Amino acid sequence: MPLRLHDTLERRVIDFTPLDPSGPVTFYTCGPTVYDYAHIGNFRSFLNADVLRKTLEFLGHDVRHVMNITDVGHMTDDTVADGGGEDKMAVAGKRLQEAKKSGSLPDGVELDPNDPTAIADFYAAAFVEDARILGLGVVEDADADPALMPRPSRWVPQMIALIERLIERDNAYVGGDGAVYFSVQSFPDYGRLSGNTIDALREGEGGRISANNQAAKRHPADFLLWKPDPSHLMRWVSPWGEGYPGWHLECSAMALGLLAPESGEFAGQIDLHSGGEDNIFPHHECEIAQSCAVTGSPRFARNWFHTRHLVVEGEKMSKSKGNFFTVRDILSKGATPAALRLELVRTHYRQNANFTFQGLRDCGRMVDRWCRLEAQLESGRVVAGDGAGPLESALPGFTNAISDDLNLARAIGVLNEAVNASRIEADAAVGDSSRATSELAALRRMNEVLGVLERNDTFAAAGDDDLAGQVEARIAARAEAKAGKDWPTADAIRDELTALGVAIKDGPEGTTWSRIVE
Repeated sequence: MPLRLHDTLERRVIDFTPLDPSGPVTFYTCGPTVYDYAHIGNFRSFLNADVLRKTLEFLGHDVRHVMNITDVGHMTDDTVADGGGEDKMAVAGKRLQEAKKSGSLPDGVELDPNDPTAIADFYAAAFVEDARILGLGVVEDADADPALMPRPSRWVPQMIALIERLIERDNAYVGGDGAVYFSVQSFPDYGRLSGNTIDALREGEGGRISANNQAAKRHPADFLLWKPDPSHLMRWVSPWGEGYPGWHLECSAMALGLLAPESGEFAGQIDLHSGGEDNIFPHHECEIAQSCAVTGSPRFARNWFHTRHLVVEGEKMSKSKGNFFTVRDILSKGATPAALRLELVRTHYRQNANFTFQGLRDCGRMVDRWCRLEAQLESGRVVAGDGAGPLESALPGFTNAISDDLNLARAIGVLNEAVNASRIEADAAVGDSSRATSELAALRRMNEVLGVLERNDTFAAAGDDDLAGQVEARIAARAEAKAGKDWPTADAIRDELTALGVAIKDGPEGTTWSRIVE
């Protein structure tokens, strides 16, 4: 079944067609800047990219997936095209310096705040650990091929070569301040991804263009490729002086170098590029301009995939509000990696997501139900009947849902309906082993996209949670009553659950439940 996927550049849902049907899908994801622990908003974007990658594999594609780990050149004010504020690695050094002075460094952490490489190594290792816990496939791939998680600090020679080619093609120039800038007027399509226009991008407008050194540039929207700065914490020798590369340049060099063919019909192009919606402008806009300018290709990424923002309990994440959470924060509260992964991806990637602790609990119970059924099927217990079982019968609907622009809510709803229909009593006798095998295979097949069954590390075996088992049995009976339009029985079951102190909620993902708090 073909994948229908929204493309930010085209502003519509299109059929995904790989550049090379005989080769792997080439997929680049903008990864973390390792100056601090990644928060759950960051991970929503990374996990949605992982779901896309798993969906492609589910549909039969091989995928070569690259995700960078940014360790230089990413400025604190990244809403302006040529970068403003300080390098985030320098900010991390100052923060750690203060922590060291106050004795508040985490136990066992010994970092030299003046050593950006050590800082990057520490936070990169923390990110990889969190990503591995949540099941990002690119991390597992990078165990065998570290090139799949490149660091810009190790790609500076390729960036310098790219700048030299841009200057040769008159797409870049040395400004009056000695820095190298990309000339947006040399690339007529600049602004197409974000909807900006060069004429509209005047100095300071919308906070998107830096007011610094405008006299040094040909156009206010021209963005930085190389900044000479012999005092910068991380710096390299270049033809334009000792300094550091622009943030946007880094991803172009790595994506082209690791994924794009150098010759042939699709030279300079990759299949997919993902990131958060805040990357659209200026980062991805600038990537397109410099990549297409240097290769001469009409496209850089054939599909642009962007995840919208995450809020927590209806509010923007903020440390001052106490609602700013890392993966470690959430797991320390007793959540399973499976529940966190599901909570972060179950809202459609093109909608803003509201992370709630009630939603996290709902996801935990949902995965528990799936795991309980998996354990029963493993033991040979199965719903009696002829032909395909409920899970096997659900596979086409599940596939249709994920193929429809990754409609995970609908896919989860299909799975939950099948799980309800697969209700097996704990003391049921072992049934048809071939039917149990087929049902187990179907459940695990759907989990290839969701990636949660193997991450439910606190799952209690079937029968260990009497309330959960009782509630789920009544929910399944209610679903059966509703299917038969027996509304009085369905209402009576709801009342029965309310008397047990349980509230139920019907939604696109099926029926979820929670304890009623007085």
